[in-house]
Amino acid sequence: MENFHELLVRRHSIRKYTDEPIAAEDVKLILEAALLAPTSKSSRAWQFVAVDDPGMLERLAQCKPAGAMSVGRCKLAIVVAGDPTKSDPWIEDASVAAAFMQLQAEDLGLGSCWVQVRGRFTADGIPSEEYVQELLGMPDTMPVVCIMTFGHKDEQRRPVDTSKLLWERVHIGQWNPAQE
Repeated sequence: MENFHELLVRRHSIRKYTDEPIAAEDVKLILEAALLAPTSKSSRAWQFVAVDDPGMLERLAQCKPAGAMSVGRCKLAIVVAGDPTKSDPWIEDASVAAAFMQLQAEDLGLGSCWVQVRGRFTADGIPSEEYVQELLGMPDTMPVVCIMTFGHKDEQRRPVDTSKLLWERVHIGQWNPAQE
């Protein structure tokens, strides 16, 4: 990593991956990043299911009619779930862990993409969470937040142009209605 700011500027959602496998050590580092993520009151309410079987990835890609195609194309998907009985902000805790995985992947030169599951539905109207839980044998008490996809990038994205950041959405000291 050059520096953290450069990593942020460089990171984009990647939905196209090569056929090159991900090194086991890189998979470990991605999962370790999730386990290092901060949680409310150290509750660690998240759970992760790592999937690399191509057939299962194709089935997981059917969790919603649009926006999940990267699941079927990736080399590794990590399902991110949380336990609402362990922490009130379990969704936020799981989301931070997912973001940490994305940053670790970028640092390794890998692509990643967040695929929203919570609140979505399959083409048949089944809640996406239930579909994923059933496919992976997860308990229904462990709601799924998202599926994170990972792989070697098969598309190039330009770094973010920091001159186009939306600074007008930053309010200092108090809300400024003139910035709306």
